[in-house]
Amino acid sequence: MNWILLIIGGLFEIGFTFCLGKAKEAQGSEAIGWYIGFLISLVASMTLLIKASQSLPLGTAYAVWTGIGAVGTVIMGIVFFKDPATFWRLFFIFTLIGSIIGLKFVSN
Repeated sequence: MNWILLIIGGLFEIGFTFCLGKAKEAQGSEAIGWYIGFLISLVASMTLLIKASQSLPLGTAYAVWTGIGAVGTVIMGIVFFKDPATFWRLFFIFTLIGSIIGLKFVSN
């Protein structure tokens, strides 16, 4: 169950970076709405990380949480913000995904 909470927390991390990117493009009340979404996602992400790390090793939980956020943010940047999708960027994203999966399998 704690792995599921950790994954959801990582997804909320992607959510708060998405909101931050959209807020950067917006103005006025629309930007405020994106910043509110950022804060809600940030609190949810941190809360789920705290909950998951109560029974998972802290180093593993944090590495997986950040890895999910990093991979998701890069993919989101490519899809929504027109970031470049070069061979090396994708190569290193796939190695990061492999590392996240590896941490899951070697953790108790």
